[in-house]
Amino acid sequence: METENFPEELADALVGVQRLIRRRLRSEMTLPRLRGAEVELLRLVEVRPGIGISDAARELFLASNSVSTLANQLVKDGFLIRGTDPADRRAARLQLTEAARTRLGDWHARRAALVRGQVDRLDPTDRDALRAAIPALRRLAENLHEEAEES
Repeated sequence: METENFPEELADALVGVQRLIRRRLRSEMTLPRLRGAEVELLRLVEVRPGIGISDAARELFLASNSVSTLANQLVKDGFLIRGTDPADRRAARLQLTEAARTRLGDWHARRAALVRGQVDRLDPTDRDALRAAIPALRRLAENLHEEAEES
């Protein structure tokens, strides 16, 4: 792989893998589908229960009004509870409902099974290369996240 093409090829590969995982997971769903941004917000609330709209918007790199709209839809659909912050009654605090926990649990299990099945099809050298690349990919994601917060 040529050095000058490496960044573009890496980005294309990562986007391609993510897109195909998302498509496969959606195609197997019998429940009404959640949009990508809805799943991202639910996953964020899962790891940061009680997060506010503004903080969620910063984490997801979305406008606050977009996150507020997503949260309102997820509340309406029974996946989020939009409570008030005791310290600031104007601020919302987001919590998952039991339906969201169930849905995310199913999503995590199906995603793990899908990726495990595909990784198992690779030869041991490719599996080892992917395993070895995980720390570097995490650092890349952290760098991108930090840079986005700075701008």
